[in-house]
Amino acid sequence: MEDRPTEAMRLDAHSLRGLAHPLRVRILEVLRSDGPATATMLANRLGEDSGNMSWHLRQLATHGFIAEDKERGTKRERWWFALHKYIGVEQSDFLSEQELRGLLSTLKKAVITEQFRRAEEFTDQDWPTRWQEAAAVGYWRFRLSSAELGDLRTELAALFERWEARRAEAPEGSDGEDVQDVQDVVLQFQGFPYRPVS
Repeated sequence: MEDRPTEAMRLDAHSLRGLAHPLRVRILEVLRSDGPATATMLANRLGEDSGNMSWHLRQLATHGFIAEDKERGTKRERWWFALHKYIGVEQSDFLSEQELRGLLSTLKKAVITEQFRRAEEFTDQDWPTRWQEAAAVGYWRFRLSSAELGDLRTELAALFERWEARRAEAPEGSDGEDVQDVQDVVLQFQGFPYRPVS
């Protein structure tokens, strides 16, 4: 069984309907970041009922986001894993229908909430000073056209990918690096126009 997610999945109307729910976004995030889990494990982690969790897991599977790990599971215990590392969204695919626009809005809000929760968890955790100083939570505000914002997003994605490739080429401990100092790091990006409240 291959439990390493493939690179990306592009949302369509069917899969959007299956993901546009705050709990499903959280479930998928946990399966991606922490690896395969059972409904009971996820229910405990997310503070949910295991029966409700099982139903949402089946919905995510039906819509192509996760799959059952049949080699790891038993008749009484089903393990699930994420099928993709990322979700690709082409906004224009969903803007012509009001229902899909609403679902896309629900999905975006759930993702933003998850990003906020992740950052909030970091601030509540006890990290060594070097990590507290290396981490950053902030924002920049400046004037751009929509095309420039798109270009900036593309450049940032390329920069993140270069750093990911750099780590893959220089495994932990190479160049005398302290292996104990290497951690998974989350980089979150949001870029949107701002309209002052009048």
